[in-house]
Amino acid sequence: MTRTRAHHSIRTVRTLVAAALLAPLVAACTADPAPSAAGGAGTGTGTGKGAPAADNEGPVTVKVTPTGKQAEAGQPVTVTATGGRLTSVTVTDTKGGDLPGRAAPDGLTWTSARKAAPGTTYAVTTQTRTRGGTSSTHRAFFTTTAAAQVNKVDWRPGTGTTVGVAQPVSLVFDHPVKNRAEVEKQLKVTTSNPTEGSWGWMRDYSGKDRVDWRPKDYWKPGTKVTVTAELNGTASSDDRWFVRDYTTTFTVGPQQIVKVDLDTHRLTLLRDGRTVRRIPVSGGTPGGDKRSWRGTAVLMAKEGTINMNSETVGLGNAYDKDVAYSMRLTWSGMYAHAAPWNARYFGNSNQSSGCIGMSNADASWFYAQVRPGDPFEITGKDTKGVVAPNNGFGQWNMSWPAWQATSALH
Repeated sequence: MTRTRAHHSIRTVRTLVAAALLAPLVAACTADPAPSAAGGAGTGTGTGKGAPAADNEGPVTVKVTPTGKQAEAGQPVTVTATGGRLTSVTVTDTKGGDLPGRAAPDGLTWTSARKAAPGTTYAVTTQTRTRGGTSSTHRAFFTTTAAAQVNKVDWRPGTGTTVGVAQPVSLVFDHPVKNRAEVEKQLKVTTSNPTEGSWGWMRDYSGKDRVDWRPKDYWKPGTKVTVTAELNGTASSDDRWFVRDYTTTFTVGPQQIVKVDLDTHRLTLLRDGRTVRRIPVSGGTPGGDKRSWRGTAVLMAKEGTINMNSETVGLGNAYDKDVAYSMRLTWSGMYAHAAPWNARYFGNSNQSSGCIGMSNADASWFYAQVRPGDPFEITGKDTKGVVAPNNGFGQWNMSWPAWQATSALH
């Protein structure tokens, strides 16, 4: 049986007060019809009175907050009953979505687990009961103000993909995120087997804010992962909001680790701990800006044949050519690729402009074997440093405690 581990709890959509606290319903109640989209929505006062009570009881009064046509977004919905108890509360938007929540043990209040989203009309349907057993249905409506500015998210990996064992979850935001802790609380990672991991914040190589989720160790092959960002209704800063949720699912493929020894000029592909093939390569030229990076880089994308221009990476007019079997390792421009012009150096000298070059035949074979998310563990004495966490997926070069410390909730 598959074990599923959720890294944050998920509330139920419809909340009922525990049966031990409430007497059974004795009569069905009919709710008032929903207002028309043109004029009725948002006109409710937030307070409703139920059916006539017994002679010795007054009617149940229900108060809903927020209320009105210009309600503040980003706040939880609260429902309070006076003169009776809540037996159920349902909060629904105009698109048919429900806002989950939970009632207090005494049945007098209910609070949504999520916040009201900007520019949304909500219908709140509440059922109550007096101590004498009289049941009532109440309806209220409110509309939140629209977001003045919206923040959007770019996801990696894509949904339905199969990735390597070093692939992190990565979210890059269109605009700065000041409320990092609040945003991180809305992010959930669910795995098919126990997997310890942590979110960590950084400035992406593009200059934008970014948050990644990395396992403590490489993923276990076959792990199925679901990532949900319940961001709708969350403010990323004082003047920007998220107005939708995001989700992605992916599967971890076989364990493949690429070891690159720049001192012996060899690349080794390991699959499930066994050597598949060793390939002679040539890395970055020693002694200057053309040196390669060391540490763990993660295959970001297989880009095929692309044009590489040295001016884009600050190396002047050193090269401008189409390169086959290009496999991106960093945002700064380090690739593994075919480099037939360097054939005489494969296996004996590092003479590239920073990339890991190999023959056309070896590159064709290797390109077909690897997938995004496979780690490249690169060693060598003369390099220009360790791959930074934001330069692609270089967070594997941080210790686990150091990575955990980058979480806004640490």
